[in-house]
Amino acid sequence: MNPSKQLNTNKSSTLFQAEAWKNVWVKLLPQHAIKNPVMAIVWLGTIITLISTVMGKANVLFGLSVTLILFITVLFANYAEAIAEAKGRGQASSLRQARQNLTARRLKSKTDTEGEQIAATQLKMNDLIEVRAGELIPADGEIIEGFATINEAAVTGESAPVLREAGTDKSGVIGGTKVLTDQIIVQVTAESGHSFLDRMIALVEGSNRQKTPNEIALGILLTVMTVTFIVVVLSLPFIGHFLKIEINPIVLVALLVCLIPTTIGGLLPAIGIAGMNRALKANVIAKSGKAVEVAGDVDVLLLDKTGTITYGDRQATAFYPLVGVTESELRQAAILTSLADPTPEGKSVVALAKELGERVSEPEHAAFIAFSASTRISGIDLSDGHQIRKGALDAILQFASQRLESHSELKTRVEQVASKGATPLVVAKDKNILGVIELSDVIKQGIKEKFARLREMGIKTVMVTGDNPLTAAAIAAEAGVDDYIAEAKPEDKLSCIRAEQNKGHLVAMVGDGTNDAPALAQADIGLAMNSGTQAAKEAGNMVDLDSDPTKLLSVVEIGKQQLITRGALTTFSLANDVSKYFAILPALFVAAIPQMNSLNVMHLGSSESAILSALIFNAIIIPLLIPIALRGVKFKPATSTQLLRRNMLIYGVGGVLLPFIAIKLIDLMISPLLAL
Repeated sequence: MNPSKQLNTNKSSTLFQAEAWKNVWVKLLPQHAIKNPVMAIVWLGTIITLISTVMGKANVLFGLSVTLILFITVLFANYAEAIAEAKGRGQASSLRQARQNLTARRLKSKTDTEGEQIAATQLKMNDLIEVRAGELIPADGEIIEGFATINEAAVTGESAPVLREAGTDKSGVIGGTKVLTDQIIVQVTAESGHSFLDRMIALVEGSNRQKTPNEIALGILLTVMTVTFIVVVLSLPFIGHFLKIEINPIVLVALLVCLIPTTIGGLLPAIGIAGMNRALKANVIAKSGKAVEVAGDVDVLLLDKTGTITYGDRQATAFYPLVGVTESELRQAAILTSLADPTPEGKSVVALAKELGERVSEPEHAAFIAFSASTRISGIDLSDGHQIRKGALDAILQFASQRLESHSELKTRVEQVASKGATPLVVAKDKNILGVIELSDVIKQGIKEKFARLREMGIKTVMVTGDNPLTAAAIAAEAGVDDYIAEAKPEDKLSCIRAEQNKGHLVAMVGDGTNDAPALAQADIGLAMNSGTQAAKEAGNMVDLDSDPTKLLSVVEIGKQQLITRGALTTFSLANDVSKYFAILPALFVAAIPQMNSLNVMHLGSSESAILSALIFNAIIIPLLIPIALRGVKFKPATSTQLLRRNMLIYGVGGVLLPFIAIKLIDLMISPLLAL
């Protein structure tokens, strides 16, 4: 590792630790402590044991030992939450550096060549700003003129530059990123204080972290359990009075602390914060903790073919003229339909025709027909009245007013191209179909294995593509998706999501364009691309800073890991309470009821050593589990039944056995000390 990088890492780690310990003490204040009811009870118990010791209700050494152990338990629980928050603040600090002292060149209009220099904080919605090579983009916005390569390392951590261009689905830019080449005019989409970076900072600092439904439900359960055990413990002195047993208040507090679920109570906030941090580490901004958790429950994934399953850079690889049409005639027609086509496919058609020896010249007084996702056709109307079009098979047949049944050769050519997993584009001049262009795309490496992992988790994958059914079927089979929708229009995504939700499924999808916004908003998890339009980013509940559509697969795994971690640690916490009962209960009643000694299965040295051993274990288990809470339980694809079985075996059985061993070992160490 680079020594300077190691030094910076160590320095950051030291800062995190220092800030975390500072917040540990702040969280002892009543207004902070009450936010975690379980640990608030432990904190109150600490004060009660101290007062009882001072009033002479117990041996001073024993009383102070219990007080100190309880106080350390509270500190450890506070530390678990504080260290998670400190990591978030560290990430926020690095994000703030990306926007310090930014200035902007504000334009009065797109034709303004001078502009005025102002502070970035003075920018308003819809202001126009010009950014040149070497300058930082002062605010979030969309490019409305020009294109540029941009370094987004300040936000994404990725040093490789990206291309952003006006009029495409990759027109969005973020304040604080740097323009490397060319110059662009950007329309501001967020005022100071409401920018993408501002929201990221608020989220990672935890100030906007909303508890998830599962976290709220578990919190209520823990509170109910705590209240129930308080009632039980408060009733023991009355029961002891009838049995002529005087119960020490310090022992009652110790019993209560061991009865209530302190382990998961201390770790629960850290688990929630860590889930958000893991998402951010994967360069995914979740707008709420709920979004991360819901991702773990998703059972249907809706994926675009282009850019998600395939690399998305489809290239023209061959021309197939029909009988009676020369190759040159087909290529010339294809060139004319693609001259004004800004898509990679259109540009590749012109490039391939050039390679094959065709001359390219733009006709005069021609009207270009831009490609539309709804019509799936593009072309040109020449000044002499000829109309030339290229597009999907059904769109061209409709344009030419013809039926496929009357074109056996066309059908064969289309099927031939589609069977290879390529996309056939049909070219027509007026009412005559000239031939087929083959567009080839490549399945992303490892995508089939990822879909297999999702299938193991019980998640259905649905590929959405505008390709014809034959091409869609070939690619779906090669990629290993469970289902596909061919010849899909933008509104078909929304219909598909609603249909799956009506069946009771939770649906996730990826999108980057304005036409994806309704579907992103409708989906239970909408992952918007950072490079996409502002409408898409506003509609989704997650934003991928890397603009990698396959990131949705990682998001699902992060969500599942969040649920598994909380479930595993809850199981462990409740299971290890069992052993603490066997340590505390005999110590409480054995003096008056000798038969209770039969419960002392661990053969602990004395009542005092049993109580202290249980409390010491209760305290040290929290910091020992902090790394698991922050890192998450290791995720492996499995069904719900398999996960439950594994959790019960490892964290359930292990949670019962480990404390028996640990408490006995602690007792062996402290019993001689108490005997002095």
